[in-house]
Amino acid sequence: MINKKGIWFLTLFSLILVLSVYYITMPSELLLMNSAKEKDNEKDAGEVVVITESEVLTALRVEADEQHQQHMNDLKMILTSIDATVDEKNNAFEKLKLLNVTRGEEEKIEQQLQEEFKAKAFVKVEGNQIRVVIASDKHDNKLANDIMRSVQKNYENKMFISVKFQK
Repeated sequence: MINKKGIWFLTLFSLILVLSVYYITMPSELLLMNSAKEKDNEKDAGEVVVITESEVLTALRVEADEQHQQHMNDLKMILTSIDATVDEKNNAFEKLKLLNVTRGEEEKIEQQLQEEFKAKAFVKVEGNQIRVVIASDKHDNKLANDIMRSVQKNYENKMFISVKFQK
């Protein structure tokens, strides 16, 4: 009768045997292609990275998303905390809702600027301040004023809007 150790030994031995037969019978072209790809990757690692327009906006978005996610996690910790009072949990919930609404406004304004001005933009809303970063080489005052007016149309209250052109 075969015991558990014997079954495990036979299973692992047969697996190793199958893999070694596969490796031996594998065409050598595949091995050469894999080693060539690794050498190319090593060469690419030493190159200088040039930042383009969309990468600047992407970096801003990643940074904002990380801050947003960290703030949300902090608020969720308060919500799930056993030690937190009802008022603290209510305040955390309200702040969480406000964060989601603010994020929705930012995305809506970015989409609006893309549709109206065909400009890739990053928008950050903090209270009554709105920061807009446009990916463009050209610093155009008329375009900046048009963007400010267009963004202000979304709000009844006076907002402090800044527009920055980033290469």
